[in-house]
Amino acid sequence: MSIKLRAHRFVSTLAITAACLIAAPAMAAPMEIEDIGKIQNAGNLTVAPDGQTIAYTVSKYPDLLEGEKDGSAVSQLYVMRPGDDPVLFTTGENGVSGIQFSPDGEMIYFRTRRGEDKTNSLYAIPLAGGEAKKVFQHDTSIGDYAISPDGETAYFVATEKGKDTSKLKKKGFNAYAYEEDLKMGIAWRVSLTDDAAKAEKLFDDKHVTGLELSPNGESLVISAVPTALIDDVLMKSRLHVLDAETGNVRTEVKTPGKLGSFVISPDNARIAFQAGTDISDTSDGILMVANLADGSFDQLTPDALQHIVDVEWLDSNSILTVAHRGVESAIVSYSLSGNEERTFSTPDDIVARNVEVGRRGQIFFTADSPKHPSEVFTARRFGVDKLTHINSWLDDITLAPQTTFTYEARDGREIQGLLITPEGPKPAGGWPLILTVHGGPEAHYSDGWMTAYSLAGQFGAGDGYAVFYPNYRGSTGRGVAFAKEHQDDYAGKEFNDLVDGVDALAEAGIINEDRVGITGGSYGGYASMWGATAQSEHFAASVAFVGISNQISKFGTSDIPNEMHLVHSIRWPWEDNWMNLLERSPIFHAGKSTTPTLIMHGEKDTRVHPSQSMELYRSMKVRTDTPVRLVFYPEEGHGNRKSASRLDYAYRLMRWMDTYLSEDATRKDPMPDFDLNISEKLGWDKKDDEKDGDSQE
Repeated sequence: MSIKLRAHRFVSTLAITAACLIAAPAMAAPMEIEDIGKIQNAGNLTVAPDGQTIAYTVSKYPDLLEGEKDGSAVSQLYVMRPGDDPVLFTTGENGVSGIQFSPDGEMIYFRTRRGEDKTNSLYAIPLAGGEAKKVFQHDTSIGDYAISPDGETAYFVATEKGKDTSKLKKKGFNAYAYEEDLKMGIAWRVSLTDDAAKAEKLFDDKHVTGLELSPNGESLVISAVPTALIDDVLMKSRLHVLDAETGNVRTEVKTPGKLGSFVISPDNARIAFQAGTDISDTSDGILMVANLADGSFDQLTPDALQHIVDVEWLDSNSILTVAHRGVESAIVSYSLSGNEERTFSTPDDIVARNVEVGRRGQIFFTADSPKHPSEVFTARRFGVDKLTHINSWLDDITLAPQTTFTYEARDGREIQGLLITPEGPKPAGGWPLILTVHGGPEAHYSDGWMTAYSLAGQFGAGDGYAVFYPNYRGSTGRGVAFAKEHQDDYAGKEFNDLVDGVDALAEAGIINEDRVGITGGSYGGYASMWGATAQSEHFAASVAFVGISNQISKFGTSDIPNEMHLVHSIRWPWEDNWMNLLERSPIFHAGKSTTPTLIMHGEKDTRVHPSQSMELYRSMKVRTDTPVRLVFYPEEGHGNRKSASRLDYAYRLMRWMDTYLSEDATRKDPMPDFDLNISEKLGWDKKDDEKDGDSQE
């Protein structure tokens, strides 16, 4: 195989080496695993009617090292007025979501659960300051919602309250029918001026997942699917235009593929939305515009080599988008005919995520970079201003350099990826490598913040590893055709791209090809399992998370069989495809694995059933003497959502790599102890452990 690196790539490699020779500032240190708990991210962003005041949320996971209680991420509300510093508006362990200003700009609405609340309710807090008050509580949690222009009516999505079976369950009658006990989302309307008002149904013919109210309050656009099955939500979501007063359906926007976010134009005439160009499009990255009156629509960017990740109206004739192009991003406005009107200037070192427009056309957006997680920015006529500095603790951290690395695969296809390399001189023979594969595969890595509990990034580089994130074939960000190149070819060209990337890095003298580990979750877990079996000779270690080991049994145990068929395998298993699926399954090749493999999985995963990890574990255990371990997280699903299990995962990931990618390691070395000595790592003393009844694990 011949790998041809482009000339500019060698220049980039020299730049990396030069950057690594620059001395780190005094007292500064690289990022460590324990720093994960400090990371905060700006999220939900909205603009007040004055066009200048903004509200946004900041999310953070509990920091166990600071003694905070284990749990999921919590988001709090911040407000920033022009020229002022951000002001924290809410506190509490439940956090807030779905923030938006009242039509008069005097209040900020949000969803939360406080006090005796049993469900997420609608609250409001005065912009002038004061306590938040409950506006409305439904029988079940409130989902997406909208407030009428006069502020007197709320429209929202919620399920209907079901029969109380708690007493029966306590007596042992807890049987259920798989995929039958579904709660359908309903569109409701309720008066906000009458405290005794009861919510009334507007639309319950299908499962409602989201809604948007027109600026004049006359039309309600909802996204709905036939059932609440996640497979339907992914593949059968359609937009319905309702009369906001009667709930009567005026028209349906019959899009051909996946559906993303949508927003109604200021003149109440059109809907801008993200969708798939056809039923086999893997994602919803195309910008489309529909006529609100009759549901007809146009695809504005079907052939663009990009992926639209957010849409907003700049005015009634221009649509503002966040477009991801390769590993970079752009804020772009389009005309109603699909012409690119303007690309707003943004720094090269940030990746925009979502955008909002003020009344006077001022643009606000969230973005992250290799230097920081998500922050709030504003785009002005002559540049961009960073408005927040949420992660000030990073000022005392020496961050490793991050660059784009481009290479040619064995068939000449150009592949992009992101490379983080350690500070300091490169060791003889190159750095050990952690190859990190994204899931989907309809996803992509962007040149922003690349460190999280399952992404070694900065703390991996701090431990002396190069970390590489490839956007292999099947990734989004480079147009529909590139994203479809993996179809009907499980583990084919898409995973050859991974090996070719490793070879290119070795050829460039950056990494040691004998000290390469592979990791990833979901489809990235599939790649890690494939790398440990069918491509075992290339990888000295593998850490596979919620991965796929058997494409046949995956079809029978996943909650997305139609999505698998329509946008991935293209053929059903029984369409002369059984043997192909088996041969593209890691268990088929498990007998030849020499790669020490750590497998981790959430026990409550419905997307990729935990049995997928069990199958590979058993196949390797019986057929080889290669080190293999299976770790389950009892309360987690398709990804870890609580601080303790996230920290546990990061420790296990790095310890496995440390064991088998060290300079003198062999593939037959004993596995590291299962016990992580968590109490010691977190600084908990023995008395506290005994008092709390916690084990060290």
